[in-house]
Parts: sequence; structure tokens; C-alpha cells
Amino acid sequence: MTASKRAFDVTLAILGAVLLALPAVLLVIILLVCQGRPIFYVSERMNAPDRSFWLWKFRTMHSAIADSGVSGGDKTLRVTRIGKILRQSRLDEVPQIWNILRGDMTFVGPRPPLRTYVERRPDLYNQVLKNRPGITGLATLVLHQREARLLATCRTALETDAVYLCRCVPIKAKLDLIYQRNQSFRLDIVLLTRTVLKILKKGVAG
Repeated sequence: MTASKRAFDVTLAILGAVLLALPAVLLVIILLVCQGRPIFYVSERMNAPDRSFWLWKFRTMHSAIADSGVSGGDKTLRVTRIGKILRQSRLDEVPQIWNILRGDMTFVGPRPPLRTYVERRPDLYNQVLKNRPGITGLATLVLHQREARLLATCRTALETDAVYLCRCVPIKAKLDLIYQRNQSFRLDIVLLTRTVLKILKKGVAG
């Protein structure tokens, strides 16, 4: 990561933290009332082939003793009513501002993968994770809805894992590497702007 990209991340993260402080506090209160504890969902993710970090989100599902892998149709019934709203608006990812300030993530880059996929597809992730993982990116914008539709049809954790590994990971990696080859400050601004517009469009449509 370049010094200028890091400076941009820190500046935008601080601005976002200030602007979202009051809404975040209100959201925490709402989550406490509607869902109870824990407020946050913390998951191990990778930001390098040999380095992990703890990714923070607002919890959107009922807690389970054993919970692993990506979210598919097998987890649909666990998503709470407020969790659906948080996911659609991507407000569940607000706590990742903390990950950005820590240097775990950036605003624009590949989505941070689970350890299991990095270990099972090192041929892809050794290249993809040359970029620091981000909240949004080219693959997120292009594939998010298609990936959600594919995984929504899965009925077991094993099926979700197989579909994600075989049908989602290779395409996402291809797009992440296209971003890597063409990365620039201008492209980051375009992807951030498109992300915000997409979220606002969903909000109006919803």
C-alpha cells in the first residue's frame, strides 16, 4: 500500500467515524433492545497469505455455537429482521472503520477472505492478497448480487462451501487482479462513488 493511499484511508476513516458516531451509538442501542448481546460479530480474516486479523461487523444473525464459512441459504433463517436491513444498507460494516484505522484493511480492495479459502487456493490468494483487503472493490460491485443469488440456493454448509469455492472464488480473484493491475487513486474514487450510489439506490428502492 502506498503512503498516499494510507493517508487517504486514515483521513476518510476519521471523517467517517465523526459523521457516523451518533448514528452508530443509536444503532448499538437499537441492536441491544432488538437482539441483545453480543452487538458485534468478530471473524478471523486474512490480509496476507500468512497474516490474519479480526474483522468487526455489527451482528446480523442469531448466534450459533458452531458458525463457520460464508453465508448461504443454510444460514438464511438465522438472519434477524434488523440484520436484513443492516446487510442491505451495508451498515453492518460500519465497525470496519476501526479495521481501517488499525491498518488491517483499506476502503477499496479485495474483500478479506476466510483462512480456509486462502489455504485451499494459495495459487489465487498469493496474488490477490498483494493488495490489502477492502470494504468495497471491483469484485464486490460486479459480483455481490450474483454471489448472493448463487449462495441463497444452498441448503447445507457443505453445499455453500463448495459453491463459493468453485464458482465464486475464481471469478472474484480474476476481478481483484484486474483491479490490482489498474489500481489508481482515480479508480478508487470511482469504485467508492459507485458503492455509495448503489447503496443509496437500494435504500430508495427499498
